[in-house]
Amino acid sequence: MPDPNSSDTLADVRFRPDQSRTIYRHTLPIRLMHWINVLAMFVLLLSGLQIFNAHPALYWGNTSDFDRPVLALGAFQTPDGELRGQTTIVGHAFDTTGVLGASKVNGELQSRGFPTWLTIPGSQWLAMARRWHFFFAWLFVLNGLAYVGYSLIGPHFRRDLKPTRTDWRGIGRSIIDHALLRHPKGEAAARYNVLQKLAYLIVAFVLGPLIVLMGLAMSPRMATVLGWVLDLVGGRQSARTIHFIIAAFFVAFLLVHLFEVLVSGAANEIRSIVTGRFRIKVAKGDTDESK
Repeated sequence: MPDPNSSDTLADVRFRPDQSRTIYRHTLPIRLMHWINVLAMFVLLLSGLQIFNAHPALYWGNTSDFDRPVLALGAFQTPDGELRGQTTIVGHAFDTTGVLGASKVNGELQSRGFPTWLTIPGSQWLAMARRWHFFFAWLFVLNGLAYVGYSLIGPHFRRDLKPTRTDWRGIGRSIIDHALLRHPKGEAAARYNVLQKLAYLIVAFVLGPLIVLMGLAMSPRMATVLGWVLDLVGGRQSARTIHFIIAAFFVAFLLVHLFEVLVSGAANEIRSIVTGRFRIKVAKGDTDESK
């Protein structure tokens, strides 16, 4: 039976003889904002790495302490003249030749923070990378505001994102199920579980606003408006480091998200975010209407 608390109607449900049915899971605005976000995040992350390559090191405080970086990607030559890449994290150095610090450009190993295949729009095009980054940053902000407004005004937040008491009571079981790659079946598959809800809420209402705030705080033009932010975090270099760390959290979220899509049924999940239609299996014990 359709959920009486859902926005779905009988017209939205298609029953099949093979004990499955299709529901309308994602509305058109949610789907559009999802794909705009995909595009914006893709360009932001890769252009951000291009900008980072101009000075591939992070510091804490208001100035660059070259002797004590939080993170540094560099290269050095061995006594026999071989170029080696090195990543230094809070004083601990690791050989990362071929990926970080030193990677191939046109077939030749060169000193470079992140490799060319991870940066856009070009291996040395810093000015254009900054333009792309700023343009898609504003697209990311506007799209995020539209998503938050749509979620809070409409039923999306209450129905799909807000954890219920049942969700909180079952959080331990949800963690175990995810660790064992056990995914919900039947009607439960059509709803976000508590870990999904928490992840989306943290990304939309914590990480998103924070990465934008740190990005704005780094700009000297915003110093008079956001000087208090720099004072709070300890300086412009601290804001840059926090901005980078949050971007890393976004990458981790995206990787986990893609992994879950693949292991839970990629075709069904992708169809739901493209067309809005999500197919669920109906248990044999359901009423006649669901057969």
